[in-house]
Amino acid sequence: MSRLVWVPFDPAELGEVPAGLRFETIDPTKDEVPASVADVEVYVPPYHMSPSVADVLPRMTSLRVIQTLSAGVDSIRARVPEGVVLCNGRGIHDTSTAELTVALTLASLREVPRYVRQQDRGEWRRGFTQSLADKRVLIVGYGAIGAAIESRLTPFECEVVRVARTARDGVHAVAQLPELLPDADVVVLILPLTEESRGLVDEGFLARMKQGALLVNMARGAIVDTGALVEALHAHRVRAALDVVDPEPLPADHPLWHAPGVLISPHNGGASSAMRPRAMRLVREQLERYVAGRPLINVMTGAY
Repeated sequence: MSRLVWVPFDPAELGEVPAGLRFETIDPTKDEVPASVADVEVYVPPYHMSPSVADVLPRMTSLRVIQTLSAGVDSIRARVPEGVVLCNGRGIHDTSTAELTVALTLASLREVPRYVRQQDRGEWRRGFTQSLADKRVLIVGYGAIGAAIESRLTPFECEVVRVARTARDGVHAVAQLPELLPDADVVVLILPLTEESRGLVDEGFLARMKQGALLVNMARGAIVDTGALVEALHAHRVRAALDVVDPEPLPADHPLWHAPGVLISPHNGGASSAMRPRAMRLVREQLERYVAGRPLINVMTGAY
């Protein structure tokens, strides 16, 4: 009997897939969950994974593999049943997220939001702005996306300093941040949300940053203490470009919206035309590996 795969998109987008698979297009947060839930062996959740996505997992009694379309798996990881392999979307979002990181950084330094507001008012007002050239940029969370960000920053004639959870050749440890922050002009956050990283950017972290430095959060909102950031922005200690915030979605009356020196995008790092083809390639490769009994890639938990 063919093996059942649930995907949140038209399976025709995958192109040629291995024989012996059958597909159903299901988003359990929107669709009525059919009786076939008990037969699902491979589950690809929707890209925007709310906590309710995991509610269906206990009913998937034949489940063997979960392949997310997101790099972060913090919303589902704790609820993965024992014996089920969880794989993340590493590689899908490198290009899109790196592009938006550079876009937000440049827009903040060159004050593009000010120009947009002036255009809305029909005002021609010139002014001096900061350049990315000659700046020192800390990339905190130096993995695949961090490397993609570095490759796009380097042509702008800036210095990149790599930081990861543990030190390795050419990469500093997160524990060294207190000594690295005072010399950084831009701090890019691209690390996963864990108990260690939650609230990493607190009042002390922000106080160590260089006066007027730019904080760019492309990771998870909860890595930053929002209250402490709002205070630092109002004190004109730092500026911020945020693709992720805490809470999400940000309420319309939240003070972060109107804090000075902040640019906010609505968690759109991976959502570009570059995402879809990379997602389809990854899912197709995982299915080929699964059917052939070969090791899966991007394994986060479980053993296959």
